[in-house]
Amino acid sequence: MGVKAMLPSYELGFYALVVTCAVLYSGSGIFEASRDSMNRKAFRDGIKPGWHYFGRKMDVADFEWVMWFTSFRNVIIFALSGHVLFGKICSMTVPQHRAVMYMIYGVLAVLGSMGPVYLMIILSHCLVLYSVALAKQKWLCYVAGLGCLASFKVEPFGSWQSGFVTGAFDLQDVLFYGGCTFTIMRCMSFALESSEKEEGIYSIFDLLKYNFYLPFFFFGPVMTFDQFHAQVSTRELRRKDDEMKNIRVNALLHVGAIVAVDIFFHFFYILTLPSDLKFVNRLSDWSLAGLAYSNLVYDWVKAAVMFGVINTIARLDHLDPPQPPKCITMLYIFAETHFDRGINDWLCKYVYDHIGENHDNILKELVASVTTFAVTTLWLGPCEVVYIWSLVNCFGLNFELWVQKFFQLGPFAKLEAKLSGAMSRRIRAAFGAVNFWAIVLYNILALNSLEFALLVTKRLLVLGFPVSTLSIWFITYCGVQLIKERERILAIEEEEKGDKAKVE
Repeated sequence: MGVKAMLPSYELGFYALVVTCAVLYSGSGIFEASRDSMNRKAFRDGIKPGWHYFGRKMDVADFEWVMWFTSFRNVIIFALSGHVLFGKICSMTVPQHRAVMYMIYGVLAVLGSMGPVYLMIILSHCLVLYSVALAKQKWLCYVAGLGCLASFKVEPFGSWQSGFVTGAFDLQDVLFYGGCTFTIMRCMSFALESSEKEEGIYSIFDLLKYNFYLPFFFFGPVMTFDQFHAQVSTRELRRKDDEMKNIRVNALLHVGAIVAVDIFFHFFYILTLPSDLKFVNRLSDWSLAGLAYSNLVYDWVKAAVMFGVINTIARLDHLDPPQPPKCITMLYIFAETHFDRGINDWLCKYVYDHIGENHDNILKELVASVTTFAVTTLWLGPCEVVYIWSLVNCFGLNFELWVQKFFQLGPFAKLEAKLSGAMSRRIRAAFGAVNFWAIVLYNILALNSLEFALLVTKRLLVLGFPVSTLSIWFITYCGVQLIKERERILAIEEEEKGDKAKVE
């Protein structure tokens, strides 16, 4: 109830005004803190010389972002540009064999960047999981796949395997573990899809073509084998209407996002500030809340840029890859919280939906979510922070269902039925505002540190009560109402499209 309920335009305008003013006020506090802390000794490692003609230094605390756009930039451009050129030639000359050509280029790129020993490690795991797939037993695929994943994420097995790779460069560890773990997820998808194949089994070359598609190899996203196999097997390559225009627009948007982040890092040190808890503790509650939220927004932008660039290349190859993550600004439900939609689709298909089925049964939902977060913990790498992150997010996901079931009981359902759609929407938005901050507080555990997450929680819920707590809750409520308005408009548009399709 309340999904398509309208609110008065003046009420929505008021909500937009409140959110805008709050963001500007919080942002000004972070800007002043960044300016005042530019030359602090404690921030020397995280802030480096930047635009000296503007008198600004740059936040370089994010290792991945800095490496992508400095020393590793030329390698990425060279490898992906070569793939695009190679893929275009193959699509024009031998479209029926383009998957084989992609595989050959991917193998050569991996060999050139990481060496023959790394390639042998990858191939050995592919061979092991292919052999397991021959048995066509799902439980065996899970055991073997998770065992292989653990061999990279649990010590001393991970260090033992990485020790075989000789040479040293800045992103060797990132590429090693990224390529290996994404390979295991792809091999598990292949094995599980093979076990459901009614007759025979997919060939080892199908697995290699799937795994060594270069744009997905090191950083994902994970496209399940059934989707990838169906798409690369298509011989008639046709573009949808305005598809190339959309690809160019998306490419320009990603370039714009990269430039915007670079500008942002020169004026807002959102990644370095949380490293000094004594300094952060002197910030106002509003600035602290904005700092925590900004970290989640930045991580989403980083994921959106990375997957967006990769997805643009995949679309040039006539594939339909997993969509970039949903913007954290548009989230107030735990079930939609994910920064990698490929991994999320993989987990939902093979773990969460497989166990939880329709997600109406509380016990099945609990087992499904616990199992899903157990696999996620292994995927991220078991450690104290990951354990806590998995525990609280698993609780949040289940608590949503418990609250939903509770308010679906007879007395509450009758009470809501008596309310207008607009009032129901307001009440749900109040609960959504609490959920929104639960998502923020639970996820800055993994993005920053346990200490920073505890500091933000204490300041906003204990020391800041009641003024800061209730004020931020109300502002978040206004933001959730704006999200709900967007969802209402999208739902109406989808309904109109469905009606139009039926008529046609």
